[in-house]
Parts: sequence; C-alpha cells; structure tokens
Amino acid sequence: MDHPIKRDHTRFRKIVKGKIRDSLKKYVSNGEMPIQKGSGTYKVPMPRIETPRFKFGSKQQGGMGQGDGEKGDPVEQEGQPEQGNEEAGNGEGNKELDVELSLDELASILGEELELPNIEPKGKKSLQSTTDRYNSIGQVGPDSLKHFKRSYKEALKRQVSTGTYDKDNPIIVPVRGDFRYRSANTTVEFENSAVVIYMMDVSGSMGDEQKEIVRTESFWINLWLKSQYKDIEIRYIIHDATAKEVDEETFFKTRESGGTLISSAYKLCREIIQEDYNPSEWNIYPFHFSDGDNWSTDDTKLCLDILKNDIIPSSNVFCYGQVESRYGSGQFYKDLNTGFGQENEEVILSKIKNKEAILDSIKDFLGKGK
Repeated sequence: MDHPIKRDHTRFRKIVKGKIRDSLKKYVSNGEMPIQKGSGTYKVPMPRIETPRFKFGSKQQGGMGQGDGEKGDPVEQEGQPEQGNEEAGNGEGNKELDVELSLDELASILGEELELPNIEPKGKKSLQSTTDRYNSIGQVGPDSLKHFKRSYKEALKRQVSTGTYDKDNPIIVPVRGDFRYRSANTTVEFENSAVVIYMMDVSGSMGDEQKEIVRTESFWINLWLKSQYKDIEIRYIIHDATAKEVDEETFFKTRESGGTLISSAYKLCREIIQEDYNPSEWNIYPFHFSDGDNWSTDDTKLCLDILKNDIIPSSNVFCYGQVESRYGSGQFYKDLNTGFGQENEEVILSKIKNKEAILDSIKDFLGKGK
C-alpha cells in the first residue's frame, strides 16, 4: 500500500497539472514560458493554491447554522482587507507558486489540451542505445550495489540450516558467501533521431511582436518533439535577401531592413540537409515563419521547385507559418496553397493572426502525427 504522503503528493501534482492545463492558453498568449532547469525539469509559475481551513468565531455568536439569512445567501467574510491605496502596507501579498514539472508532464498537458497524436517516425533508421535495469540479484558486485535485505535473508537461511540460529538470541551475522548484489540486465533500445530546422524572415516588415510569436510557438513545438524523440537537434536560419545559419539567441533578436528572397533560406536548408542529415537516418522537420512577402514571382517559383524536388521528399513534413503583419501582403501563403493545396499531407500551412492563435497553429502543425 502506498504511503499517505505519496498519495497526497500524487493528488497534489494532479491538481497542479490541471491548473496549468486550464491556464495553458493564458501562458501561451502572454508569451510566458516555463524555465528549463539543469535537472531536465521545467519551472512553471502559477497562482497559489489556497487550502481550506477552519476559522474560529467569537463566543457571542450562535452555534452552527444559527443566525440571520436564508439558504443560498453568500457568507460574509469578517476582517476583509480594505481597498489598497498608494501608501505602503504590511499586509500579505499575492504569492505565486513555482512548480517543477518534467518534460513528459508538460508535453502531456500540451498533448491533452490540443489532442495531439503521438508521432509515427517516417520509417527511418534508429539510433542504438543501451539501458541498464537493476532488476535481478547476483552473488558478486561492488559494495554500492549490496542488497542488505537479501544478504541477511541468505545468512538466516544458512544459520537455520546449520543449526546455529538461536531464536532466544536472534543475532544474524552474514559472512562473505551470504552477500547478494543488485545486478543489471543490459537492454538494447533503438531510438529515432530528429532535426528541426527553423527558418524566419527577419526583414523590416517582421517586427518584435511577430518574432515573439515565433519564439513562443517554437518553444512549445520543441517541447512536444523532444517528448517524441530521444535524440533531437535544432538548427536556425534567418533571411532577408540573403540567408545565414545562426544560434538561437541571434535567431530571435536579429532584424534587418533589406528586401526578402525566401529562396535564399530554402537553398541553405537544402544544403544543411544534404550535408548533415541523411533522410534514411533522420526525421526532418523544416519550419518557415514569414509575413508572406517575397521579392518576385520568379523567386516564389524557385521556392516551389526547391520544396518539391529537395526539401519535401527529405522531410517528414514541411510547415509554413504566416505571422500577420501590417506591412506584409500574405501572398506567399496563397502561392503555397495554390502549389500544394490545403489538404496536402506533406505540407502544412498555418495563419497566425496574433498570440491568441498560437495554440491553434501548433495543433495545425502537430495534429497529424507526422
């Protein structure tokens, strides 16, 4: 039987996860993201959970159920704090509780809220890994793996069988042959590997608000993909009229003032895949975010050719997210829709009007389980 403290802790975590799930849309639309810790967990801020408690009244009051009022009337609270003013106070403020959740727990919340299916890898070669599970007992091993309960059990059996056990003075002294050790069974597992290649337009029409949307959406996309693949790499490409690979910090902070040639990003994406990621060994996920402006119809035609002949055949799925901007025409979404169709299983298109649309866009991209 589980210890009551363990049961209470499990129940508390269920309550916490329920609160986070209820507030997920608020977290995402506000741009709030869990903070990753070195232990593989994420710190999530959430409002304090109040626990019920009894409050004693004065002796002059009647007993339970006595006094004025009818059934259903709200109970008045004594000692309500007065409305705040500009002066400093000594009252207790509104606290927030930092809760630590694992990647799998956070991904489970996202998956349940958006009804995301588990991803089925694209029939590619898996990476081999070994796992040691200490689920058996051996007669040799280091002291750190010594199993004391089993060792004393063996000593007791030996003393009983040899007649040296005294029930009136039950002293059990293990000898070297009595010691037992936890023993590991090594199992070979095959884990699929994946790479996510983010491309973003950083021309003048993509402002800070648009980049914040991309940053928030990519965080939750990464979270889900990391829960589906043991080995995952992430690459970042920015482009205006030219494209270059950058680190994560530069990806979200760079802003240029030049024009836009989307084909420059697709060419670099193609080069990265060809040089570093064999499609027979990797699950490949290119994501492109833009406000939909491109320099010319000729460049758009080149983009479609690169997608059809190189990027899409190598990828599990190609995802294009169009972030609405007052300066963007949105034409590229229409061109992709014309070239591939809205129902194409290998190309997923999503319009992201504002932060409130991020969760719907994530469901667009991940909802097919590819």
